[in-house]
Amino acid sequence: MSVFSLVSGLSPLLISIPHAGTDVPAAIKARMTNEALRLPDTDWHIPLLYDFARRMDATIIAAHYSRYVIDLNRPPDDAPLYPGQTKVPLCPPETFEGGKIYKKGQEPDAGEIAQRLADYWIPYHDELRAQIGRIKKQHGYVVLYDAHSIKGEIARLFPGRLPDLNLGTAKGTSCAPWLEQAAMAAAQEGPFSAVLNGRFIGGYITRQYGDPAHDVHAIQMELARENYMSEDDFAFDEAKAFLLRPVLRGVIQAALEWANSEYTPSRATPAQGLNPKR
Repeated sequence: MSVFSLVSGLSPLLISIPHAGTDVPAAIKARMTNEALRLPDTDWHIPLLYDFARRMDATIIAAHYSRYVIDLNRPPDDAPLYPGQTKVPLCPPETFEGGKIYKKGQEPDAGEIAQRLADYWIPYHDELRAQIGRIKKQHGYVVLYDAHSIKGEIARLFPGRLPDLNLGTAKGTSCAPWLEQAAMAAAQEGPFSAVLNGRFIGGYITRQYGDPAHDVHAIQMELARENYMSEDDFAFDEAKAFLLRPVLRGVIQAALEWANSEYTPSRATPAQGLNPKR
């Protein structure tokens, strides 16, 4: 089983889907609890929800393995992304709700975590970096969109209910401010609630690869997943998705249109802090 799937497109858009995988190696699965085997914290159906991105000629990389095997959106040294809040580790021992992922005494040790890092985490990130390099060489810039979803209410991680659309730009550092504003404006045009840099400001991928000074603009979208699926049986809901997809496409299109306008050779005065093609 390959670590990820890759669709190579010709546009400047790169979509990363690190948490939609549902595969678990048999040796790990045998040690997991019944609750964990349901994979409740999966970013369910994200490739299907974003199926329109192929028509945008996007490059799409999507993980095959569950985030319970290893979390591809966490730093390799397992440093906390949100200090002072409940930590979700590189190889989590608990579900978001606090249930045990492993049977007693079956948690991975440091050696196993290092092996999972080598087997699953490093290949995904090597390919992500390679695609960023390829797209930047072709276009002079990259729009990296990190696609996620989560249950809208998880008391252990955040109070109350999340907004429907949670856009994260590492507090404005992972992309140009004008791109951030364009994406957020598009998110607010639909019937869904939206927030910028709220509970989710972007994980490791957004923070690590977003580098607007060097023409890589990264944003994370964390969706409240009840807007496109059932929380009871995790089934995809096409009727709900029909309403959500145009808004998501609008967010991505707004980011691309802004970037394209900034990097066109005919532009006389490039935006401050960017390096458009001359």
